[in-house]
Amino acid sequence: EVQLQASGGGLVQAGGSLRLSCAASEFTLDDYAIAWFRQAPGKEREGILCISSTEGTTYYLDSVKGRFIMSADNAKTTVYLQMNSLKPEDTAVYYCAAANNIAAIQGGSGYWGEGTLVTVSS
Repeated sequence: EVQLQASGGGLVQAGGSLRLSCAASEFTLDDYAIAWFRQAPGKEREGILCISSTEGTTYYLDSVKGRFIMSADNAKTTVYLQMNSLKPEDTAVYYCAAANNIAAIQGGSGYWGEGTLVTVSS
């Protein structure tokens, strides 16, 4: 079954770091647009990072620029979200998504992983 699986969430103190993983089964991610979203309690889901090498597009939410970095393993089956200098306002459920292009992700299609909870304590 083709799917994405996000993992790596947990509890961390403010100023700490976490690395989230988004693993793809049955496909590689090298020709896909990849995005990370988060949804904080009581708030709408927001896109925090999106990279599409085929479209030549990179987007970072201003509040995570310089703190969050996305990378991939050599096999291009797993992407990582390295989150540094975490703040309490980063507390949210984090999701990864992959699709042929950014518009598809924005439209909710493509592959979506179940979320992983990140809690940042002050």
